[in-house]
Amino acid sequence: MNISLLKEMVQGEVKRQRDRLIRISQAIHAHPETRFQEYFAQKLLCTELKKSGFKVEKGIAELDTAFWAVLAGREAGPTIAFVAEYDALPALGHGCGHNLIAAASVGAALALRKVMPRLPGKISVVGAPGEEGGGGKAIMVNRGFFQGIDVAMLAHPADRTVVRTNSLAGYVLEVRFQGRPVHSARAPHDGINALEAVILTFNNINSLRQTLKDDVRIQGIISEGGLALNILPEVAAARFSIRSAKRDYLNEVVDKVEKCAQGAALATGAEVSFLGLGCYDELRLNTTLAGVFEANLQALGISPTSEESGLGATDMGNVSHVVPTIHPYFAIAPEGVAMHTHKFAELAVSDQAHAGMLVMAQAMAMTAIDVLADPELYAAIRQEFKGA
Repeated sequence: MNISLLKEMVQGEVKRQRDRLIRISQAIHAHPETRFQEYFAQKLLCTELKKSGFKVEKGIAELDTAFWAVLAGREAGPTIAFVAEYDALPALGHGCGHNLIAAASVGAALALRKVMPRLPGKISVVGAPGEEGGGGKAIMVNRGFFQGIDVAMLAHPADRTVVRTNSLAGYVLEVRFQGRPVHSARAPHDGINALEAVILTFNNINSLRQTLKDDVRIQGIISEGGLALNILPEVAAARFSIRSAKRDYLNEVVDKVEKCAQGAALATGAEVSFLGLGCYDELRLNTTLAGVFEANLQALGISPTSEESGLGATDMGNVSHVVPTIHPYFAIAPEGVAMHTHKFAELAVSDQAHAGMLVMAQAMAMTAIDVLADPELYAAIRQEFKGA
């Protein structure tokens, strides 16, 4: 088996599919859909993969907008997943560039079609909805979906190209207070102001920060705050994104944040309830797999920075605890341009972004060839994973 020739073939196939992949990216970007509402993107991606001979199943793991597309090689072997994200952000559209993630993963899979008759194993695209605040992949992991996958890859846009990445563990918590409404001027003493409980929760959390480890991040918004100025708010709610370097310590911080809300409820007389909206494990990078990917990227003329980069929390972290995983970032913007901004959304359909997406598709396809063609490499990847 001539691995170099197979890699040349997938490089050429990505280049041949260039316009098709860019159209996929542009179409998803032009139709932004928030978590678990990604029906347009799911239909588009499934249609493209089905046209190219992939067996496609929608609604996997009981998630309506998830999907699984698979193509078998010549004989049994590892199953490699290229993970596609395609949800957008409220108000910002594709300010995280998930249109590019989807196009890169589909591009890697399409490129491998031509060489799979020469390779063992299977390649697949996993359509994973709701990464932005929904924890779609965490749900899929909890429901056992990733048990049938042996290696997982996802390439994410950023302001720099980094292969050896990390991420924080994260938890999205909704805090809801039930008060008692009254006329705010005539009889405030007869009411319970749910909004005051929310405000007090924020103040309690601000006091808590000084006792937390440096890696902790807590951001919150008031999602409900009342309906009229002359009525004490009966219901008020806030959502908090809580992050830490390790899941174990994150669990402790979440408990402390809940106690901040319970204290606010006690002080105001409101009733408090909690709802977890997604939990993200820290990323366990498989360094053996990352080294192979990095070598392929360098063969394509791209030299990633050696700086490890923890760019927030991702539910790909949950995947990395059950499957050997890499989560490289590729530059689509000048350094310092942050994700989750209008500028990043604008750049997510730039020529630079699409050039980077095409390179990542090639590098992922080349890495898949290395894993499928070299049993010793695959064994080393699994050994590192089991020993981590």
